[in-house]
Amino acid sequence: MQQFAKDSFFSKIKRVNYPYLLVITILACFGVILLYGASAGNWDPYASRHLVRFGMGVLLALFIAFLPLRLIFNSSYFLYFIAIMLLVLVPIIGIKSMGATRWLDLGFIRIQPSEIAKIAVILMLARFYHQRQLVVVNMIPAVLLMVMAVLLPALLTASQPDLGTALLLTMVGGGVMFFAGVSWKYFALAFSAGVAFLPIAWQFLLHDYQKGRVLTFLDPTRDPLGAGYHIIQSKIAIGSAGFWGKGFMQGSQSQLQFLPEKHTDFIFTLMTEDFGMAGALVVMGLYLGLILMGVYMAVRNLNQFSSLVIMGITMTFFVYACINMAMVMGLMPVVGLPLPFISYGGTSLLTLMIGVGLVLNMDINRFNHLPGASGLSTDRSF
Repeated sequence: MQQFAKDSFFSKIKRVNYPYLLVITILACFGVILLYGASAGNWDPYASRHLVRFGMGVLLALFIAFLPLRLIFNSSYFLYFIAIMLLVLVPIIGIKSMGATRWLDLGFIRIQPSEIAKIAVILMLARFYHQRQLVVVNMIPAVLLMVMAVLLPALLTASQPDLGTALLLTMVGGGVMFFAGVSWKYFALAFSAGVAFLPIAWQFLLHDYQKGRVLTFLDPTRDPLGAGYHIIQSKIAIGSAGFWGKGFMQGSQSQLQFLPEKHTDFIFTLMTEDFGMAGALVVMGLYLGLILMGVYMAVRNLNQFSSLVIMGITMTFFVYACINMAMVMGLMPVVGLPLPFISYGGTSLLTLMIGVGLVLNMDINRFNHLPGASGLSTDRSF
């Protein structure tokens, strides 16, 4: 099998998955258009910043795409350790904002450790399962070790509190374990234990505002001017849009300021009100294309580490998009996850573009070998 580890920079450029980048760019441009409309036809403060941030994100993604594959592989455990240390520091020296402590001020920059954890957990799991045989993967000690490795950052994130990101970490971590070959029996056991644990979590762990979100999901009319206001207005906007929508910047709920957070969590509602079901189907189709391309890149990769990284990041995009669209349609409680590449938010967009860079890197180096559990370089498809 031909290896490309010593290929020139220009030969690697030819192997960049440009259709993948194009789909992401279209989604980001759609976001710029919607953010322009969210500001009543002004580039500031949202649209211009989103455009600049995406441009910087593309440069960052391409930089990561051309890093040596072994550098990423060898740094996986270290990055996970750093993410855990930063999460531990959040409740000690973190910055409190809007009732939550999620940020660290390093003087020259503010960082959100939970965003680092999203990438670090995927890389850690991918390296652990790389070239391990199924008999080892399904041993109880190995399963318990990785469950604890996923739950640790998830619990630290939930304590900030940030339940949405904690759920994302748990779901994506579980997804990587499943793709690595962990038996479905463990997942069935975990699901049963989770259901049994729900009453305890409700009584002792969930904050009042988190309980309120669940109760509002079940009955938004219980507090129509308070906790239920967001979802009621979102349903009105989506339900009144029809197939073609009301037209760009013609939506009553968004333009008359009835719809809160229309530039972040509820941007899908803004888009549907303006462009209707047709616009929603286009956006869903773009996300579906992105997911399918990710799966294809994972399947054709010749080493387990790269395949699992691609699948983990692809699942992150999938969970982000599905949860965001489901929550604004009232199909699940509001948990505060943005719509990938479209919602306004510098930190989340930065994390997403780092993920894009890793996917491109894994695909560019899809024929490269990595040392397996025995230390030998071997080929193994996903």
